[in-house]
Amino acid sequence: MTALPEDRPPLIGEDDRDTAVRRLREAYAEGHLSHEDLDERLHRVLTVTTHGELVAALASLPEEDAGTTSTIAAAGGRIKRGGAWRVPRFLKVESAFARVLLDLSRAVVEHPVVDIELQLGTGRAKITVPRDAIVEYEDLHTGWKDTRYRPPRSSRPGGPRIRISGAMGFGRLKIRHARR
Repeated sequence: MTALPEDRPPLIGEDDRDTAVRRLREAYAEGHLSHEDLDERLHRVLTVTTHGELVAALASLPEEDAGTTSTIAAAGGRIKRGGAWRVPRFLKVESAFARVLLDLSRAVVEHPVVDIELQLGTGRAKITVPRDAIVEYEDLHTGWKDTRYRPPRSSRPGGPRIRISGAMGFGRLKIRHARR
């Protein structure tokens, strides 16, 4: 009997494949896989087409860490992160009156998706993202001024997805891509 199109298992996307490759590399680095096992599983991950085949290729790996949540809070002054800092999977920034400067251009971004939640009363915020990052900020509510963001003219695939949400009272968020 021929399978109908709706009976076929769903195909996996490149994001799923990239996540699987990252999990295999992490498992190898942590000593959970031998070099030969890593090679075999990478070959399987790069050639499978369905979600079930992908799950089978990742069988017996330790559970993936869901990521950490970090909160940066200050009543007033300046909140600043820059240089080679480790970006958590979930970052919450809270302030009543502080100016926020987050520079992710040289940061260590280990997760394919990073969620940044802003809870700001007054004060400006500026976020510099990696050059190849994809930025989403539709879930950010601003009370006074609109967000300033100009997406790059050309983007390279493979960058992290930065999702910005939350609320800003009086102030403006500026998002820009690093130049290098």
